[in-house]
Amino acid sequence: MTASPALARKLGTTDAVVIGLGSMIGAGIFASFAPAAAAAGAGLLVGLAVAAIVAYCNATASAQLAAQYPTSGGTYVYGRERLGEWPGFLAGWSFVIGKTASCAAMALTFAAYAAPAGWEKPVAVAAILALAAVNYFGVTRTAGLTRIIVAVVLLVLALVVVVGLSAGNPAGNDLGEDLFADGPYGILQSAGLLFFAFAGYARIATMGEEVKNPQRTIPRAIITALVIVLVVYALIAVTVLLVVGPEKLATSTAPLVDVATTANAGWAAPIVRVGAAAAALGALLALVAGVGRTTLAMARNRDLPAWLAAVHPKYKVPHHAEIALAVVVSILVLTTDLRGAIGFSSFGVLLYYFIANISAFTQTKEQRRYPKTIQILGAIGCLVLVVTLPLISIVIGLIVLAAGIGYRLIRLRVRRNADQA
Repeated sequence: MTASPALARKLGTTDAVVIGLGSMIGAGIFASFAPAAAAAGAGLLVGLAVAAIVAYCNATASAQLAAQYPTSGGTYVYGRERLGEWPGFLAGWSFVIGKTASCAAMALTFAAYAAPAGWEKPVAVAAILALAAVNYFGVTRTAGLTRIIVAVVLLVLALVVVVGLSAGNPAGNDLGEDLFADGPYGILQSAGLLFFAFAGYARIATMGEEVKNPQRTIPRAIITALVIVLVVYALIAVTVLLVVGPEKLATSTAPLVDVATTANAGWAAPIVRVGAAAAALGALLALVAGVGRTTLAMARNRDLPAWLAAVHPKYKVPHHAEIALAVVVSILVLTTDLRGAIGFSSFGVLLYYFIANISAFTQTKEQRRYPKTIQILGAIGCLVLVVTLPLISIVIGLIVLAAGIGYRLIRLRVRRNADQA
């Protein structure tokens, strides 16, 4: 069998940082501050720092694993290779359920900023079906479009900061006194919810075959991109808390629009709505493609129904997986709210990275790039954030996780009985 050709090493540190920013700075920042404020008030600022630390640990684990296993599949592959088929399955299933919830969250975010009052859920479902149709014909978000979306989002966020901070502190909030008012549990829950806004950072970690001098470039790019994103998120968080205040923020459906209106800059509100809608659609388009392909990989290994492994003969996309995804996400949109979708997403993705950290911990000295203590901190951080998520997110997450385990147990028993027959 002829070996597949290696990817060209064309990307430097700056390129890797830009790709990382494109994966992180998106619609999450328009959606995650409200549920985080409901959990911790102004303490979401501390939660943001905690989420960033856990994100860094997870990204370094993924980078170390990607260097040893430069193939698609992420922790689904790493878990199978390092820990066995069951941990690999749990990672893959956690990713699929977490990112499916992310699709629902992005659709709801788009609708919150773009739809007339009372029409949010129908518009969200329409967005899902439209982008699923786009993906069906083989059109995914390109790198060029990613850069455009990132540029638009950064300009919109800069506008929010300038407009908000120029208004002073109309909410009269003293952030210093309020940071720990909701206690450590509220702060940790906000961190778990804000983790949603960092989703995508591990894209840098999977670029080992595409960057120049990956052992040096990838760690630098991860740290640089995370620091830039943390600074941007912190500026937005401080602005929203000062202008809107934690109480109003906790119940807001479009918090960055509320900054513009509260600061008496109503002219900026339509601009913010357009930026948020564009970011949400771009993120949703990429998510539909990504979840569909992970589902395809699991179906090929019979970890999901074989029907989902079908590839369209003309458009070369996993069309059965994407149709199933559109149906499930539409149901989620109609039955949950944005906070529930974000919590459920964080549940799945945090479990996914817990397995990534454990997998990286088992690597030998020759395969290591980072101290084992980072993987220990990352694994503990993932578990702590999972158990402090809203109770409904944990309960639903455990039920769906158990459903996946049950399916695999039945499949293995059927196969074992067939082999013995």
